[in-house]
Amino acid sequence: MATIDLSPARFSGARRSEETDTLAPTLDLVSHHLCPYVQRAVIALTEKGVPHRRIDVDLADKPDWFRAISPLGKVPLLRVQLGSGREAIVFESAVICEFLEETQPEPLHPAEPLVRAQHRAWIEFASAALNDVAGFYNAPDAAALEAKRVRLIERFAWLERHVSDGPYFSGACFSLVDAAYGPLFRYFDTFERIGAFDFFTGLPRVRAYREALAARASVRTAVAEDYPDRLMAFLKNRGSYLSTQIFTA
Repeated sequence: MATIDLSPARFSGARRSEETDTLAPTLDLVSHHLCPYVQRAVIALTEKGVPHRRIDVDLADKPDWFRAISPLGKVPLLRVQLGSGREAIVFESAVICEFLEETQPEPLHPAEPLVRAQHRAWIEFASAALNDVAGFYNAPDAAALEAKRVRLIERFAWLERHVSDGPYFSGACFSLVDAAYGPLFRYFDTFERIGAFDFFTGLPRVRAYREALAARASVRTAVAEDYPDRLMAFLKNRGSYLSTQIFTA
């Protein structure tokens, strides 16, 4: 196995190295077929037109090579080939996307610092909503499910007040904040196959935003064609209250 360099020092400072300048053909994204955070990185790579390989792992049976390079035991990981058999690992989706912003063309962050900071904040908001999604599908009983349903509605009510008239978060230009919300909204396609949870009632901007992201090629292709069935099987096997509602889906 090639030497694994986890040090950030190679990419520090204002000047990029020659190795950093030639990253595009030598990127491997270690992923899982259902992970929404992986999807963020895939969307960013696709929007930027960056060649890469995607390597799926079974997180229920993590291979030894994955354990050896993943400090947190999570995906996504970006394996960056540095030449001469050397390799560096970038982990955490937000960090991977920021790294791509710094090293690859087609910027997906706004140029103005304040707007860029606001986008980063709303990306964190999307991550908080994803935690609530997990709480929703893992809820042990009807009361807990309802509490998480209400919490998600509250999240989307906040988003309704801040998302633009469309088609994307800030208007016409697709950005990294949109790459965060595409995978979030994808869950609700499957939830709506299970029941009428009314997550988006009275939220016209959020509904339009969701539809625009679902139509974006990079968002659509961030998952395999069988993703809806895989997600449904995953939810059915959770042993949660939602799992008991899937028999009619």
